[in-house]
Amino acid sequence: MTTPQSIEPEHTLLTAVARLDALRTRESLAGFGSDAEALDRTETLELLALSEVVARKAAYGRQLTVRAAREAGASWTQIGAALGMTKQAAWEAHTRWIDAQAEVFGQPGRIGFDEDDLAAARAPAGEPDEG
Repeated sequence: MTTPQSIEPEHTLLTAVARLDALRTRESLAGFGSDAEALDRTETLELLALSEVVARKAAYGRQLTVRAAREAGASWTQIGAALGMTKQAAWEAHTRWIDAQAEVFGQPGRIGFDEDDLAAARAPAGEPDEG
């Protein structure tokens, strides 16, 4: 069965998006005078799983970029503005992500954060009121 967990290791964000786009395009063109064939059940489920993989990989990349912005000296106000949210919301989302990385450490097929990684991620996160 196609699940996000089963296909995530096969794809980078770029390859997942490319495959998702190819399937989505075929799905939208099928039946409208195009030569594109409609997706079968397996491909439809793959499309659904790929949507989740893309969302997960994009969210992970987003949080890595938030961390990089903090390490480069950006304030939570600036990061929040770049994300279209308050500094508090940006900080909370980032700290939830850090905590989630610690929770998955050691799970099969997951990397996560060990204690050293956790400390290294929390240090630049600071508090939402800090520069």
